[in-house]
Amino acid sequence: MRLSRLDNDIIDKLIFTGMSKNLAKTLVILSKREETTSVQVEKATGLRQPEVSLAMQELRRRGWVTKRDIKKEGKGRPVHAYRISKSFSRIVSTIKKQEDKKIERMVRNMNELRSLTK
Repeated sequence: MRLSRLDNDIIDKLIFTGMSKNLAKTLVILSKREETTSVQVEKATGLRQPEVSLAMQELRRRGWVTKRDIKKEGKGRPVHAYRISKSFSRIVSTIKKQEDKKIERMVRNMNELRSLTK
């Protein structure tokens, strides 16, 4: 699976909100699949393993992604499967609320600045 033009447009919009590129790419890939592994995200996004791991940690911290351990025979690191824990539209709504708050703070700040410089 590769990123489509629409996916890249969504990623650009997420980045414009202040989200990191790696986080945006990872989130978009996760939104397109029922469940995926870090290796699959790496292949789809062109990100390196540490970048995907950091993005997954942040998405889990925000409560947007859950992790499931996949039992593996033999030795080596365990494999984890990830899935979105909220609908993508709900995540976008959360981001919109955060952006609305930023706008409110900027408007309030500009009004205060204007009143201080009169």
